[in-house]
Amino acid sequence: MKRDALKLIAVATSMLLAGCVTTALAPGAADVRVVRSAADIASCTAVGNVRQPPDQNVDMRNLTVGVGGNTLFVTEEVLGIVQSGVAYRCPN
Repeated sequence: MKRDALKLIAVATSMLLAGCVTTALAPGAADVRVVRSAADIASCTAVGNVRQPPDQNVDMRNLTVGVGGNTLFVTEEVLGIVQSGVAYRCPN
């Protein structure tokens, strides 16, 4: 039982550390808004779905810019790390 608890702690620590890895931002990615409320995207146009690639730590703002969006609506999040969302193009 104690060994299982230690394994769980090790896995959780690894996941948290993976979320702290810094990645370079693509041009325009720093300006991407990350939202969790549908009201924030009411006047926007969806441009594509974005998902964290398996076994990689990609900044979701880079993926959003890559499909032509300037706002990321979060649809799935695990331990505070965005896993997937919908990229929107919103008026400035």
